[in-house]
Amino acid sequence: MGPLQGIRIIEIAGIGPGPFCGMLLADMGAEVIRIDRPGGGMFGGNADYDYLNRGKRCIAVNLKSPEGVEVVLKLVETADGLIEGFRPGVVDKLGIGPDIVCARNPKLVYGHMTGWGQDGPWSKMAGHDINYISITGALAAIGKKDSGPVPPLALVGDFGGGGLMLAFGMVCALMEAKISGQGQAVDAAMIDGVSVLMASFFGAQQVGFWNEKRGTNMLDSGAPYYDTYECADGEYISVGAIEPQFYIELLEGLGLSGRELPDQNDMEQWPLLKETFIEVIKLKTRDQWAEVFDAKDACVTPVLKMSEVAEHPQIKARGTMVDVDGILHPGPAPRFSRTKAKIKHGAVDSGEHTDEILNALGLDASALREMGAVC
Repeated sequence: MGPLQGIRIIEIAGIGPGPFCGMLLADMGAEVIRIDRPGGGMFGGNADYDYLNRGKRCIAVNLKSPEGVEVVLKLVETADGLIEGFRPGVVDKLGIGPDIVCARNPKLVYGHMTGWGQDGPWSKMAGHDINYISITGALAAIGKKDSGPVPPLALVGDFGGGGLMLAFGMVCALMEAKISGQGQAVDAAMIDGVSVLMASFFGAQQVGFWNEKRGTNMLDSGAPYYDTYECADGEYISVGAIEPQFYIELLEGLGLSGRELPDQNDMEQWPLLKETFIEVIKLKTRDQWAEVFDAKDACVTPVLKMSEVAEHPQIKARGTMVDVDGILHPGPAPRFSRTKAKIKHGAVDSGEHTDEILNALGLDASALREMGAVC
C-alpha cells in the first residue's frame, strides 16, 4: 500500500511543516512514528481533526529524561529516517542530534526542518512563515495594486517551501541510501524552498518581464483576464483566460462579444477593461456565472469556501476529499497507477501507541513510565 511501504520514519513532534512532511510520507505508505511530548498534541480534546497526525502511530516520550532519550535512540536503530523541526543545536543538547543518531544507525537519513537553515547569522533566530517568505521576495509580490503584501495563509513558506521540500529531500536521500548504504542529513530551510518556488519569477524579473509593483503583472491581478471578481451575491469567480482562444470564450460568456473593447494585452488599457468586467460580472450571482461557464473553455471557475469544496462535481468525481473514520480529509496526492496511496487511519491521541511501540522494542513500558521517561 503506497510507494513508501516498508520505510520507517521517526518524527519528533513539532508544528506546521514538520508534521506536514510526516503526513505526506505516511500517506505514501511509510510507517511514521511520531514522538510527542507528554501531554502534547495540537488539538487537545479534538485530536481527530489534527489532520497532519493522520496515518501515524504516536508515542509520548520525555526528551528531558535520559531514559526517554534512550527510547528514541532505540527507535532510531530500527528506522530509515528521522525528521525534526527544532532550531539548530537543540537536538544536540537533547542528545538526539545527527552525530549521535547516525552513530547508532549509519544508514539513517536525518531531516532538519527550519525556517532560516542550519547556518547563517539568522539560523537560531525565531521566525514564522510570514518572516521566511518576506526575505525571499515572495511576500512582496503577493497582493493587489492598492494593498500591502498579503500573507498567503502558510502555504508558501511552511507547507510548500518547507514541509513539501523536506518530504522531497527525504525521499531523495532515502533512495541514495539504498544505493550507497550510507545515510546523510537533509537541511530543508524554508527560505531555500520558497526561493526555488520563486525561480520562474526571479527569471522574469531579471529580464524585465515582471514588474515589482504589485498588481501590475499578468499573474498578480494586474491583467483583467487573470483576477477574481465579485458577483451579485457578494461571492466571487476566478478568471484565468490568458490564451487568446480562452479570452474569446470569456468575452462570449460575459456577453461582450462584438463590443468595442481595448486589446487584451494593451497594459495601459487594463484598468478600463477591468472596470468593464467588474460591471458585467456584478449582474449575476457566482453560481449563475458558474452555470454560464460550465461548458466553456474560458478558464472561469467559482471561488469556493472550504465548506463547499467536497460538493463540487470535479472534486467528487476525483474523490479528492475522502472519508476517514467519519471525518472528511483531503486525500493523498499525487496518485500512482500501481502502488496506490491510502490514509491508513485518522489522527490519533498523543501517546496512543506508547505501550505497543515499547513492547515491540522489548522495553518495559511500566518501568519507563514510573521513571517518567514515557507517558
